[in-house]
Amino acid sequence: MSDAKSDQERIESRAHLLPEEAAVGSEDPEAQADAILTESDIREADRNAAPDTVLERRASEETVTPIEPPD
Repeated sequence: MSDAKSDQERIESRAHLLPEEAAVGSEDPEAQADAILTESDIREADRNAAPDTVLERRASEETVTPIEPPD
């Protein structure tokens, strides 16, 4: 992460609550931001880390059976 922000800069940036988060409040926005970013980093490193989800990467030609013209 040499070109990216430091961990503290990322946390401070994410600690600004989104409107949905502000509506319910947060006792510790920085701790919340740290937890969100940590989970995000884990999911980015291991695409299968998200519970109950598997991200498939396919090209459009792999998703449908091509229709053959009639003989």
